[in-house]
Amino acid sequence: MQLVLMNDDWKLGHVKDDPVRPHIPIAWRVAKGREVYGLEDDDGMIGAILCVAYTNGVAITEDDLDRTENANTAMFYTVWSYTKGAGRKIIFDTAKVIKRDKPNIKRFCTLSPLTEMAERFHLRNGASFLHRGETCQNFEYEVV
Repeated sequence: MQLVLMNDDWKLGHVKDDPVRPHIPIAWRVAKGREVYGLEDDDGMIGAILCVAYTNGVAITEDDLDRTENANTAMFYTVWSYTKGAGRKIIFDTAKVIKRDKPNIKRFCTLSPLTEMAERFHLRNGASFLHRGETCQNFEYEVV
């Protein structure tokens, strides 16, 4: 599977499947300072999707995702997969591309739901726990 920037209507149509933040409109997800990535197989099928907002500091609420001025942090605010193992792969593949292409981005963090499943997923994949708020929790990935 290869990492692709989701920038056409057909691919962005998968956003309707977002299990974490289905209320966020597609136009917001691809506005300045935000991107949607996908893992695509050779047949064009999507295996996973990751939505990123570039923020100044770690966002601890959805409203904080709008702090895009002087961005230094990639906030992975929703991720889901259709294929086993694709969630982990998309996080690490996306982080490597961002690190290579956006030298101003120094941190790779999540804005995750307050669920055991999200916590287990991120900790199992090597992230460090940062913060638990009223509506979200944060984890940070070290990208080398």
